[in-house]
Amino acid sequence: MAIWVFAEGIDGAPTPGSLELVSKATSMGGAVVFYVGPGSSDAFAMLGAHGARTVHHLDTGDVLPAAPATQALAGLIEGSDAKLVLFGMGNTDRDVAGRLAARLGAPVVSNALDVSLEDSVTVTSEILGGSLSVTTRVASDGPALVITRPKVFVAQESGGGVPDVETVALPDTGRSGGATITERHVEASEGPDLEAAPIVVSGGRGLGAADKFAMLDELAKLLGGAVGGTRAVVDAGWVPYSYQIGQTGKTVKPSVYIAAGISGAMQHIVGMKGSSTIIAINKDPDAPIFGLADLGVVGDLHKVVPQLIEALKSRS
Repeated sequence: MAIWVFAEGIDGAPTPGSLELVSKATSMGGAVVFYVGPGSSDAFAMLGAHGARTVHHLDTGDVLPAAPATQALAGLIEGSDAKLVLFGMGNTDRDVAGRLAARLGAPVVSNALDVSLEDSVTVTSEILGGSLSVTTRVASDGPALVITRPKVFVAQESGGGVPDVETVALPDTGRSGGATITERHVEASEGPDLEAAPIVVSGGRGLGAADKFAMLDELAKLLGGAVGGTRAVVDAGWVPYSYQIGQTGKTVKPSVYIAAGISGAMQHIVGMKGSSTIIAINKDPDAPIFGLADLGVVGDLHKVVPQLIEALKSRS
C-alpha cells in the first residue's frame, strides 16, 4: 500500500510543508512524491534526504498548476496501489485535493492533525474552529486524500539517497488549463520570516489603533522576532494579510509567543497553540487567552509593552 505526497516547489526548493509531509510518509513506511515546480538536482536530493524513494516531477511553468497537476496525478494514482495521498494547506494543495477527489470519487479529510495507515486510513482532525477533535476511519477501496494542518509533522532527514526521478509530461487540459501566472510578487518585510521566527509578537484589537503596532514592531526587533496579528486587525486594515495568524492565516510554532491585546478566539488559537511558551497581555482577567498562556499579565498593554521595551533597552 503506497503513500503518496503532493509536494510543491517554490524558488527552486520544496516548501517546508512538503518536506514535513514527506517525513511523515517516510515514517509510515515510505513516500512516493508527486512534485510540482521547477526541478533541480538539489530539490530532488532534498526530497530524497527526507525519505522520498520515487519522485514524479511535473513542471507546469507559468501555467496555473491545479488543472494539469490534477490530471497528471489522477493518471498516476489510478494505475497504482496508492492507499493514502497527503496534502498540505497551501492554495495549490487544497485546489488539487478537491479536484482529485471529484475526479477519482475519493474521500477527502481536511484539517488533519495526524494520520495513520494500517488496515485502513485513520485521521485525527479538528472541526468547529479547532474546538473539537474528531477521529475518522476511512472506509474506501481507493485512496484517501488527507489535507493536513501546517507544522503538525516535523521535517526530518532520514539519511535517504537521491530518489528515482520520473519526468511527467505536461498534460493538455484544454480550456481548464488556460489560466497562466503573469506575475509573482513577494511582499517585502523586515526581520525574520513570521512562520520561522523563534519569537513572535502578535497584536489584536486590544491595541486600539493601527499606529499602535509600532510598539510591537519595536519589541519584536529588540527580541529578534517577527510581528503577527489576528484576523480582526487584518480585516480592519491595520496590518497586511501576511501578518495574519490563525485558521485562515499562518500557523506558527515559535519558542515564545507574545499575545498583546488578543482575547483568544479559537480561530486565532489554532494558528499559535503549538508555541513552546505563550505570554498573554490583556486587561481583561477573564480573556480566554489566559487559559492557554504559560504566563499571563493582567494589565493595560499600552503601559506594559513600553515598560518591557525600556527594560530590554536597559540591558542592551
